[in-house]
Amino acid sequence: MLLTGLGSTSRLRVAVPSLARSLVNRAATRPIPSPRGPIATPSDFLKAIGRSSDTKVTVETWEQLWKTSGHDLKKSGLGVRDRRYILWCMEKYRHGEPIESFAHEPKPKKTIRGWGPAVQNGKRIRSRRLKNKK
Repeated sequence: MLLTGLGSTSRLRVAVPSLARSLVNRAATRPIPSPRGPIATPSDFLKAIGRSSDTKVTVETWEQLWKTSGHDLKKSGLGVRDRRYILWCMEKYRHGEPIESFAHEPKPKKTIRGWGPAVQNGKRIRSRRLKNKK
């Protein structure tokens, strides 16, 4: 009943939103940056961004590197943090930022467990209230 009052199918498309996701590879539609400076090959780029990315990802050509999507990296068995870091660095490079300004090493592992004053310098801190109740 509701749909018959709308009339033509063009109005129907406007009234009913499309719920299907687009299956377009967005990495393939973005512009491919030209190599600049000391970076001429994909392995040079992966070495420059660090985190041993050159050993984790294998691509032969410059175009193949820039058409790689997160799904492709996932298929190759790359971890989530590494995938996100590589894609983030690729986007920064695509926007023209120098690699030295954004490439960084991962955060070091925490040496002190815990979040608050219960653990300090690797030792558990117990309150004096518990000692006095004995």
